Amino acid sequence: MTTLPETMTAIAIQGKGGPEVLVAEERPVPTPGAGQVLIKVAAAGVNRPDVLQRKGLYPAPKGHSELPGLEVSGTVAALGEGATRFKVGDRVMALLNGGGYAEFALAEEPGTLPIPTDIPFASAAAIPETFFTVWHNVFERGALKSGEWFLVHGGTSGIGVTAIQLAAALGAKVIATAGSAEKCEACVKLGARRAVDYTAVDFVEVVKAETEGRGVDVILDMVGGDYVDRNIRSLADDGRLVNIGYQSGSKVTVDMMRVMLKRLTLTGSTLRIRPTAVKGAIARAVGAHAVPLVAAGKVKVVIDSTFPLAKAADAHARMETSQHIGKIVLTVAE
Repeated sequence: MTTLPETMTAIAIQGKGGPEVLVAEERPVPTPGAGQVLIKVAAAGVNRPDVLQRKGLYPAPKGHSELPGLEVSGTVAALGEGATRFKVGDRVMALLNGGGYAEFALAEEPGTLPIPTDIPFASAAAIPETFFTVWHNVFERGALKSGEWFLVHGGTSGIGVTAIQLAAALGAKVIATAGSAEKCEACVKLGARRAVDYTAVDFVEVVKAETEGRGVDVILDMVGGDYVDRNIRSLADDGRLVNIGYQSGSKVTVDMMRVMLKRLTLTGSTLRIRPTAVKGAIARAVGAHAVPLVAAGKVKVVIDSTFPLAKAADAHARMETSQHIGKIVLTVAE
């Protein structure tokens, strides 16, 4: 059996602030507890919640690693008591409660999935956070069905490129918003029927035109703020609005008469604080329905850029430009 090192390189958050507070440190290699898997990290996904955590706005759940990083891929290095689904050396990807920006990371076994043979580590690291989030919010909470209209904001974000492709692959008619003509073109190439440059056009009017006044059935929104009222006006009767973020603010004024008359559902969720059993159920659904689409080439994992682990600050700087199309990934040297 391979002997594990005692220490590892990890990216810590030293204070609160800009990308420069991400600093490499030597940390002890964690020991897996009951039901946990220790992963030798090959790659780690970079996500907006990591940026919020770095700024002091999204702390790690109590009892979990305070290091950033919510998704990784790699090989199983050790197993905790009762963890029996995998063996040492297996290629896996996992949703984490934190700690992904490191050479080794702990994952709960239910949130860990095998990596199909043809999917490289960098792509696999970009799957858990976005695919779990999209699957749960669009297809479980939003109950999007084949033939329905779907609007996703931020179409070229990691969430956006995943949502466009999964919705289109499963038969929905997709409209996406993005912040430039180049980004709109990318959305259409990924499967959107129409992409709206929100800097130039009102998406509410485009939705009305595209759906012949009917509206869309499901909206996935991470903007919040004044988008909430505009989303409500864009929904069809019995439509569902699912919020997963609030970049423009979480406190809004809603015309409940419009909600009542159209019989709308307003919902939302955050994944990090959910119990392990819930994440495990989402993982099983993603493993059964979404990962096979990736393995078959029907859904692409869109990688914007990769950075070495030690350059995590540069990866965050790239994310904060909002120029990226797809996922940003950290790679860990062997």
